[in-house]
Amino acid sequence: MFQRIERLRRLAWLLDAAIRLPGTKIRLGADSVVGLLPGGGSLLMAAVSLYFVWEAWRLRAPRNVLAQMVFNIVVEGVLDVVPVLGDIADIAFKANLRNVRLLEDHFGMPHRP
Repeated sequence: MFQRIERLRRLAWLLDAAIRLPGTKIRLGADSVVGLLPGGGSLLMAAVSLYFVWEAWRLRAPRNVLAQMVFNIVVEGVLDVVPVLGDIADIAFKANLRNVRLLEDHFGMPHRP
């Protein structure tokens, strides 16, 4: 179980925070970059984010945790369809990192930056 959550943590970091904008503390990841693609980038990244929910379900996370995870993805997805605001939301909201934190909290794991 802990190895699976660690793998999700690394994937969330890649999707949400792998790149630091030079001269700032702002971090973004593949989600922000792929989300810029017109047509389906945001939809594709929302589908990737659902992988976290699927893994949480396989770990037998309770329904309230799964529901919060889906809610985080929906919020980011809805904001993502608005030009410019969606790009800012990708950088600020970081649904995948939030969802990993929910799993860490539920399973009593320490948080890592």
